[in-house]
Amino acid sequence: MQPELALLFEASATLGPALTVGPTPAGIRRVVPITGGTFEGPQLRGTILAGGADWQYVRADGVLVVEAQYLLRTTDEVLIQVHNSGLRHGPAEVLERIAQGEDVDPREYYFRAIPTLIAPAGRYEWLNRRVFICSAARFVRAVRLWVYQLL
Repeated sequence: MQPELALLFEASATLGPALTVGPTPAGIRRVVPITGGTFEGPQLRGTILAGGADWQYVRADGVLVVEAQYLLRTTDEVLIQVHNSGLRHGPAEVLERIAQGEDVDPREYYFRAIPTLIAPAGRYEWLNRRVFICSAARFVRAVRLWVYQLL
């Protein structure tokens, strides 16, 4: 049986400047602060709280591994934790354009992730029992996410 997808929400997160830790056994480590944002979908909407971060490393093969942790606050004041891990890669010239701050069409590179949402008991606890996937686009000081529920 082939699963179907349903949009959970679209998000736009603002980002602070990347902090480069440097070379590690896993690759070059960077930390990108998440400074805020918004999300909106058919069943939930709200803001992305400042204080999260995307812990990244660039592997030897050039693939960027992302692992973001942040909090959503719904319009009805419920906090939902997000742990989003994924990969970004593409042609060297496209990745260089992104690194130089150019807004690049997300169809020119691969940026996908698997978010896990952790909600408290109540209205949104159903999120704890679902699988999600995400497409993303990177911009100079922001990232856009399209999060889908696997049905």
